[in-house]
Amino acid sequence: MSSPLKITKLMTGHPQSVGETYTEHMAVAGSFSWHLFVAALACAVHAFLPFMFEKTGSQRVEMLYRRMVTHRDRRLAEPESLETQAA
Repeated sequence: MSSPLKITKLMTGHPQSVGETYTEHMAVAGSFSWHLFVAALACAVHAFLPFMFEKTGSQRVEMLYRRMVTHRDRRLAEPESLETQAA
């Protein structure tokens, strides 16, 4: 039987590792899943009708990648900026 502490760690470990609370991570992951769902639908339509949504899938993936990298880079830079301000 798992203790509540282990379950809490399972639910919050990854969000904390990316600098988010559980709720923030749920919102970000939900947003990503929505954009991927829309991209998947556009790609499915494009498979049958190649003149439609020619760039939608790749543009969504690029946008999500930029969001993820920007967020990660900002999170990694935050401790340095706090140290710099204190100096």
